[in-house]
Amino acid sequence: MAVAEDPIVATSTSMRASCRRTFPGSTTRIVPGLTAASVGAAAAWAVHWAVPAVPALTAVMVLGVAAAHLPVVRDGMRGVARPGLSVASKRLMRLAVVLLGANLSLRELREVGLPTLVMVVGVVAVTFIGTWWLGHRIGLHGDQPLLIASGYAICGASAIGAVSAATGSDEDDAAASLAVVTLCGTLAIAVLPLLQHPLGLDDLQFGRWVGASVHDVGQVVATASTAGPLAVGDAIVVKMMRILLLAPLVAVVTLSLRRRRVLYANRYVPDSAGNGLHGKRPALVPVFVIGFVAMVGLRSTGWLSEGVLVGMEMAQQILLSTALFGLGTAVHLPTLTRTGGRAAVLGLSAWIVVAGVSYAGVLVTT
Repeated sequence: MAVAEDPIVATSTSMRASCRRTFPGSTTRIVPGLTAASVGAAAAWAVHWAVPAVPALTAVMVLGVAAAHLPVVRDGMRGVARPGLSVASKRLMRLAVVLLGANLSLRELREVGLPTLVMVVGVVAVTFIGTWWLGHRIGLHGDQPLLIASGYAICGASAIGAVSAATGSDEDDAAASLAVVTLCGTLAIAVLPLLQHPLGLDDLQFGRWVGASVHDVGQVVATASTAGPLAVGDAIVVKMMRILLLAPLVAVVTLSLRRRRVLYANRYVPDSAGNGLHGKRPALVPVFVIGFVAMVGLRSTGWLSEGVLVGMEMAQQILLSTALFGLGTAVHLPTLTRTGGRAAVLGLSAWIVVAGVSYAGVLVTT
């Protein structure tokens, strides 16, 4: 006679299984790394609050890289803390991308107008294709050209995290790409305000230029604030337009990867699962990108209160900072120095491309 399962035991078992799916491996194994990432993120924000000129995302990357190389802690970062740091850089990054959608409202985007939307799409397309092409031409290995192109075209760290998660990119490639994009985005805070008047831009034009050319939202606000609230408002809206293109970009990249794997599968003998040379096909639109789009829709309904939105933005920043510390610890400087020169050339070239194309677009549409 079968014995009915205790519902409390069944619920507990189900919760443990769900936790294992979300955070693979023993929770004991990931606690040290998640703790280290949380402490690193908190330290970075403390640096930012003490010295506002230092962006928090820049500080957290520097601290992550330092932790991976300081003799006192590097063994722990590469050993006992590695599982948790990997969870932070991948899983928490995906959650941060989902919450990023809460910053977007379709009503605000419609107010800017179709010409500006067309301009933003053009800037994203030219920046992505041009950076990706140049990265391959100068010999960057792995997925670095793709990830750097994504970061410059859309929204820096969040875009790199989304694309690397969708394509299964190597953690070293993601970390190196993030370092380049974060550095150049930070330089924009100092350089772009100096160019406003020499380029003949009024405050509104400057704000739209910043929104169309600077990577991270925080960097956009910091850069545009030098020209006043009007510039900040337009900069944020244009930046939100770029972020809205994150989902289509991930879908296009994933579809391209799927077609490439089908080509290889036609050339090589499939494995026992029938997957071809490169294994399982990636989903056309990853679940976390669907979550991002759903969050945009939820924000657009107007159902979320201001307090909820503020809380979600804080949670997104905390998750992103923690994920970036995890990625920072994956940077291996001896390896990075071998391609660092080429990555720097690509970063500066992409910076010129996105700034030049967006400047021309702003002049045409305003």
